[in-house]
Amino acid sequence: MVYGGHGTYGFALGILTLDSKFARIPGDVGNATTYQFPVLYKIIQGASGPRVLQGDRTLLEPFLQGARELEAAGCRAITTSCGFLALFQRELAASVNIPVFSSSLMQVDMAWRTLRPDQKVGILTADKTCLTEQHFVSIGCAHVPKVIYGLEDSVLPVAFNSEDGAYEVAELRGAMEAKAEQMLKEHPEVGAIVLECTNMPPFAAAVQKKTGLPVFDYTTLANFIYSTLYRQEFTGHM
Repeated sequence: MVYGGHGTYGFALGILTLDSKFARIPGDVGNATTYQFPVLYKIIQGASGPRVLQGDRTLLEPFLQGARELEAAGCRAITTSCGFLALFQRELAASVNIPVFSSSLMQVDMAWRTLRPDQKVGILTADKTCLTEQHFVSIGCAHVPKVIYGLEDSVLPVAFNSEDGAYEVAELRGAMEAKAEQMLKEHPEVGAIVLECTNMPPFAAAVQKKTGLPVFDYTTLANFIYSTLYRQEFTGHM
């Protein structure tokens, strides 16, 4: 026996997406080929990058409504397209009856617990000046020893705020590599890296190649979520 109730079925993740126009390459949260499973997007009109980075609380209700719509559409869990939405984690989780993972920063605590006591978690973010302690409080990892480096002085904000949404991929990759190298040079105690920005995963492999460290990002979170939602029977032999 199966029961209806939705117009479409099979969506693993519902993704609350910022209102933006820049190019989203494979690996980016907004490119559907990033995933090996079905996703459903909900664009929150008016939720620009600058507004979200500044923690604009007037966006809370539109995001809550978007979460409810994704749940009603049959999604099994919800994520977002910006790590700064960690600020809304508790409210988003309370607004629906399915799991909510607002930010890749939710992996900071897990990454830290894999390290030696003298090591720290390194965080690469779109804008260090906007990433506050409250973001970490909201997702329960304010206690984690960490160092934070931002790309606010790089090509990243130029790329994602340009009118035509175009940017040079190699230039952005180079900026990510350079910032990661700077972090390790100035803080050799960093033992793992978490990429806050959901536009950074296309460059996660490059960051890992430069640093040799475990790199957590939005895609590692999304794949983890999926693995908990759709468990597979084990096969093999003895």
